[in-house]
Amino acid sequence: MSKSFTIKQDISELNLLLKKQPNFKFEKRIILLIEIKNKRFKTRKSLTNYLDITSRTAERWVKKYKSQGIEGLLCDEPKNLKSRIITPAIHNGLSKRVNSSEEPFLGYWDAAEWVQKKYNVQVQYHNLRRYLIQHFKTKPKTPRKSHYKKEDKAVDAFLKTP
Repeated sequence: MSKSFTIKQDISELNLLLKKQPNFKFEKRIILLIEIKNKRFKTRKSLTNYLDITSRTAERWVKKYKSQGIEGLLCDEPKNLKSRIITPAIHNGLSKRVNSSEEPFLGYWDAAEWVQKKYNVQVQYHNLRRYLIQHFKTKPKTPRKSHYKKEDKAVDAFLKTP
C-alpha cells in the first residue's frame, strides 16, 4: 500500500489482542492492523475487500489508530445524538391541540405553522409529521372526534329525536 505508517505493536501482541476481543467489529480493526503490518495485500482495495469494509472505514480506523493508539481504536465512543427540537413544552402543547375537539389541527402543515407561531421554533414538515404519528398515533385521514363548530344544544336535540 502506498501510504505506510508504523504500527507500534508486534504481530504476536496483535494476535493476543485479537483473541481477547468480545465482538467482531473490534476483531476486524485488529485484523486490519495485522494485515497492514504483514504487508500481505498490495492495494487498499484488496485489503478492504478481504475485510468486507469500505475504504473510508479503513481510513477512519487508521486515522484513529494514529491519533489515539490501540486503546482509542478498540473503544466504543458514544454517538452524537441530534439535539431535540421538540421540547417537553412543545410536546405538551401539541398533545393538547391534537386531542382538542374545539381547536384541532387541520393538517400537518397547520401543526408546523402553529409550532412556528407559538414557540418560534422552525420544525420541518416531515419531522413534525413523523413525531405526531409516533407519539400521538395521528393519521392523515382520521376524522375529528367532533366538529369544532358544533353546538351542544343541536346535539341534544338530535339525540332526543325518536
